[in-house]
Amino acid sequence: MRMTFSLSNIMMTRRIMQSKRSSSIGVTITLWLFGLHLICAHNVKSPTALTIKEDSGDLNQVEETQLEDEDPEDLEVFHPTNNWQTLRPGQAVPAGSHVRLNLQTGQREVKLGEEEGLKYWRDGNRQGMMNMQAPSFTAQELKEALKYFKEGTDDSSGTKQDEEEVRAKFRPIEELKKDMKALDMLIETDVQVMKRLLTQFNDSKSTSEEKVAALLDLEYLVHQVDNAQNMVSMGGMHLVINALNSTDVRLQESAAFVLGSAVSSNPSVQVEAVEGGGLQKLLTLLATQRPMAVKKKVLFAVASLLRHFPFAQSHFLKLGGGQVLAELFQTPGAEALRVRIITVLYDMIVEKELISQAGLDLIPDSTHQERLRQYAEVSLLPVLVEQGWCSLVPELLASSEHDWVEKALRTLLAMMAQCQTQYKQNPTLMASLNELHKQYKELALTEQDIGEQDGYFGEILALVDSMVVKMQHV
Repeated sequence: MRMTFSLSNIMMTRRIMQSKRSSSIGVTITLWLFGLHLICAHNVKSPTALTIKEDSGDLNQVEETQLEDEDPEDLEVFHPTNNWQTLRPGQAVPAGSHVRLNLQTGQREVKLGEEEGLKYWRDGNRQGMMNMQAPSFTAQELKEALKYFKEGTDDSSGTKQDEEEVRAKFRPIEELKKDMKALDMLIETDVQVMKRLLTQFNDSKSTSEEKVAALLDLEYLVHQVDNAQNMVSMGGMHLVINALNSTDVRLQESAAFVLGSAVSSNPSVQVEAVEGGGLQKLLTLLATQRPMAVKKKVLFAVASLLRHFPFAQSHFLKLGGGQVLAELFQTPGAEALRVRIITVLYDMIVEKELISQAGLDLIPDSTHQERLRQYAEVSLLPVLVEQGWCSLVPELLASSEHDWVEKALRTLLAMMAQCQTQYKQNPTLMASLNELHKQYKELALTEQDIGEQDGYFGEILALVDSMVVKMQHV
């Protein structure tokens, strides 16, 4: 029985492949038809059979002919060669062909796309297109593929081996479901975690290491406003404040760290901390002999508690907080804390000035008036003058750290209204300012040479000049 496939049959097969590409059944049927075609073409040569024959002549000079049994719509398909040829109106070109407009004749011209790897062939009345880059298969390989298709399976031994390899690499879905179910049971909300940590911290059976670990985990959570407020409602603030009295310096340090993080930008928690005696216990730790690591965390907690909280600032002055900081400022070995201390003082001074200046541009309301009243009760500058800060702050100007010098200059300017007389009577201060003027003038010029007109050193130089001018002002 002779089986022949015209070009229209092959095109129909190609359409089947395109429409069934996502279906494994369509791909298998196409492979079977293509295999039968090549096998028959290999054994029986038919005038209408599709065969591939290399032409030893120049393919560029091959003339185009039409297949006798081609569909009428296929007659309009133009088969380009490697040379430019005129394209008649109504003719279609294969994808990947190059088309251009001849400006002299006004005709469109087309030639075969070189990058596609395609070649057109002709054998008598038969012609077609061959992909030179496509993989080739022998007749025997196609017969083997057809054999497996008829049997309905591939090599069973290889399939079973592949399945075993897959099973070894991946866990069964049943085990994964059990693990995911167990994981769901382990998920805790922040509130549940804080309850567990506070229970662990308050447990008399917990070791010091376990209590410190619980506090550090708690500190990570109370950065969020809601978590800090929930900790208060759980009684956690009381536990943390009591831990400041612990004989274990590690617990003191960790408790101060938690307290400082919980009250940061959280007014309701600030109130609870002050009313719970937290500020007084923090000042006690600063005034007594403690490791430097503990005092750093305690000073952090004090700064967080005083920031934007005039009630706490007033309470801080009544408890002698300014004097405690002055003694700590002069303590040998506490030099690293000096810039932190004057930053606390500077923040409190500037806050009061800013709230007063903001009142000039805002429509007064009950809230703003209450804040003004509370800040009016904070007499910070007179206390600082009395405790000797007018002469303590200038000591930082001798530092080699630019950041320290900047903060010292800003604090000196903030205290100028109360300390001007003492500044003028301090010869060391004036000498320091003259030396700083020379130093930062050179640094500012270096900045300008590299294109930084408003650099950091220029900013410090402006602070030095401002100090000099205000000190000379009567």
